[in-house]
Amino acid sequence: MRTILNLVFVSLIGPALVVVHAETPDASPVKEGVVTAKLGDTKNVHVFGETLLCGQPSTEDFLVAKGRGVEVVITLRKTAEIAWDEERVVKDLGMEFHRIAFGAPPTLTDDVFKKSLALLAANKGKSVMLHCGSANRVGAIWLAHRVLNDSVELQTAREEAKEVGLRTVGYEQRALQFIAKEK
Repeated sequence: MRTILNLVFVSLIGPALVVVHAETPDASPVKEGVVTAKLGDTKNVHVFGETLLCGQPSTEDFLVAKGRGVEVVITLRKTAEIAWDEERVVKDLGMEFHRIAFGAPPTLTDDVFKKSLALLAANKGKSVMLHCGSANRVGAIWLAHRVLNDSVELQTAREEAKEVGLRTVGYEQRALQFIAKEK
């Protein structure tokens, strides 16, 4: 019996998101989940479906993101963390802008999780960018989102979160506590 597997290759080249479908006979399953990507000079970029997870984009990288179809930008950074007006740049490009800022682990509150998860759920089906400075905070929000919004197994969500950029134990602990309360 011949097995056909539809593969989707995502290539972020220039200002366009190129998706190429191919069929491979008798192939083993392809890993689903986050895929490493490129967005100009932005650090730690990953794609999951229509969601772009990353560190801080430059003004030029927001233009590239817009060209790739990003409609909604969610930053987890405080205004004072960057020296330019990110909100103005994003809105001038015609994208929605949302700030749900937090810093050290104690500032990652249930309210931050609830607002972030609600915003991600409300924009399902849209191309969304979720970012912070390095994708560390993104990983914490991603962990809770995948378990609570997408019903993904906790271990799978933890692995994705770490792949995306989660490094701070305090953020991971906060996410796990929030997940336990909300399940």
